[in-house]
Amino acid sequence: MIKPHMSDLPALIEDAIHAIDVAALAAAGDPGHKPRILLLYGSLRAESYSRRAVEESARILDMLGCETKLFNPSGLPQVDDEDAGPDHPKVAELRELATWAEGMVWSSPERHGAMTGLMKTQIDWLPLSLQGGIRPTQGKTLAIMQVSGGSQSFNAVNQMRILGRWMRMVTIPNQSSIPKAWLEFKDGRLPEGPFYRRIVDVMEELVKFTYLIRGRKDYLVDRYSERVESAAQVHERVSKT
Repeated sequence: MIKPHMSDLPALIEDAIHAIDVAALAAAGDPGHKPRILLLYGSLRAESYSRRAVEESARILDMLGCETKLFNPSGLPQVDDEDAGPDHPKVAELRELATWAEGMVWSSPERHGAMTGLMKTQIDWLPLSLQGGIRPTQGKTLAIMQVSGGSQSFNAVNQMRILGRWMRMVTIPNQSSIPKAWLEFKDGRLPEGPFYRRIVDVMEELVKFTYLIRGRKDYLVDRYSERVESAAQVHERVSKT
């Protein structure tokens, strides 16, 4: 088991945290390193509650034995900007992190009943395949969260769940939605309470699913239709020869 390490987590009730039973979850082909989790957020405001939510999530994930990285989307160009492309420094950074990651956390404010454009732009820069056939999202785990300035809502997480499926990710069942976030965060931190507990729930579940999926990913995402296509391509090449 990975034993949790308590640091900078004043809202966490230590007696309620259980170690992750890696032996019960990991595949025979598990790589053995810490689960690699990339966290994305959807607001550049100085006091961004979607960023605060992933910062809190990263602390919990670190405590549960993960390696975490946050992507700063400042300077990320629009997808259709003719002056931008895969070689743009921010795009290249995001794609490199997505390839590195074994799981992700997406956290967006809800704006006009939807995720923010900044959140969608980050997701849109993650292609289904890269040069060399690398698929930066397929078979990786995903946890989704949203923050709202008003009453409880699930519009943003519902949209992100659809996108996670489209990106062929394993989106975990649990999710987090924090209403009136400006009232919930105190000095940049989320205090002990139902919304903090839900984030802990989501991060625990993400770690468990990541252990469960990695080492088995290639088998789980293996598709009949792609095997048929590959066989047809081989047949065509051999026939030409």
